[in-house]
Parts: sequence; C-alpha cells; structure tokens
Amino acid sequence: MADFLNLSDVHVQFGGLAVLSGVSFSMKQGEVVAVIGPNGAGKTSLFNAITGYIGITSGEISFCGERINGLSAHVIAKKGIRRTFQNGGLFGDLSVLENVLTGLHTKTPSTVLGSLLGSSKSRAHEHDAVVKARQLLETMAIGHIADHPAGGLSGGQQRMVEILRAIASDPPLLLLDEPAVGLAPPVRIQLRETIHRLAREHGLGILLIEHAMEMVMGVSDRIVVLNYGEKIADGTPEDIRQNREVLEAYLGHA
Repeated sequence: MADFLNLSDVHVQFGGLAVLSGVSFSMKQGEVVAVIGPNGAGKTSLFNAITGYIGITSGEISFCGERINGLSAHVIAKKGIRRTFQNGGLFGDLSVLENVLTGLHTKTPSTVLGSLLGSSKSRAHEHDAVVKARQLLETMAIGHIADHPAGGLSGGQQRMVEILRAIASDPPLLLLDEPAVGLAPPVRIQLRETIHRLAREHGLGILLIEHAMEMVMGVSDRIVVLNYGEKIADGTPEDIRQNREVLEAYLGHA
C-alpha cells in the first residue's frame, strides 16, 4: 500500500519558539500509528498542523499524494481527515443519534430548501442518514442509548459516540487525541477492540495521541516518539520497548 499520509521535515514555530523541528514520518491506510512523548513534546501541535488548525513554518504535509499544509481545517476535513479532541465536544443537549447525524451532514445531499419544503428526495436522504447512524451505534453496542441525551452519558460512552460521529462520513483517516483518558480498564479494552476493528475491517488509518501505555502497546502497528518537538524514534511496539533514548526521554529510565 502507498503512503497516504506523509510528513516531510515539518517545522512549526510560535514567536521564535520551535514547537516541531524537522518531523518526518508516513503512514498507510489501515495502519494504526501512535504518537507518544512527554508533556510538551509537540504531540497536539502535530495534530493541529495535520488538520489545519495551525500553519507550519516549513516542510510539507501530504494526504493521498496532495499537499494539504496551507489549507483550512474545514477543507482538510472535507478531504477525509477527521479528528477527535481530548476534551470531547459532543452536543450535550442533543441525543446520541443526533450527535452522530451531525457527522453525516457532508454526506447528506439534501438542500436547505428541500428540507424546508419537505421534498420526497430530502426525506429519503434524511431517512438513509438515520438508518446509517443507528447501524453505526449498533456496531459499538450502544444502539440502546440512541435517544438518550449525550450530556448524560458516561465518559466511555461519550468517547464512543464522538468516535462514531467522526467516522460517520467514512473518512480514510482518523486522528484520536488521548481517547483512553479517564476511561475504566474494561472500557479501554472495548475502545482498543473498536480501534482494531476500524483499522482491520474498514481500512481506516488511525493516528492517535495516547499516554496509556497498555493501550499504545496493545493497539499500535507503529509508534512515533516525540521529545522537545523532535522525532526520536519510529518503530514497532517491540522496537520502542527496547529503545534506550525513548526509555530515558519518555519513561524516565534506561
């Protein structure tokens, strides 16, 4: 498989402070790649650069062979890169189903006028969207809470709904920002199985930031390690376990 996300010598500076320095790596569709490193290593800045929330100072980021750095976050999302955020972002007053439907809006071709007039075509599109959203909820075994307010869900349920909303439009690449934070061990296991299934069965490329090392080691095909904005390692979980520089910088011992 050809690389479909590629970062080449990416630099990001804020007011003369180097946040990312010469970061290069690539990933393939259907691959799970974790980005780890100490606090302040540049992980979130990396995600923000890929998704267009911040600009890069130099280098290049390409997706499916097309340069995307310099594009707006909205345009990058429309090209098929979706992300979640560490602090969530569900619409608490909407139902679980309605939250997932918001992720389908780019794939629902109904026009505003058609919706207002209640045309048969618009109703058919809306019906199809609801059917797909309910099917997605069933795949995560949370179909029974489809009509519950999202704001009343447990942390683990909210995380699952956020992931479903992100993948509702069938994006080829999903970026997960600390998906396991605050989750109980059984829910982390369910999340790990979900990530595996999305990558293996649906061919979704998944790039994740994560501090829970059992999650990282259990779910990743490859791990990229950042420290002070620089990439210090890139390899399989077993490679990273044995890397002295990683042990010193991230785990605090050699």
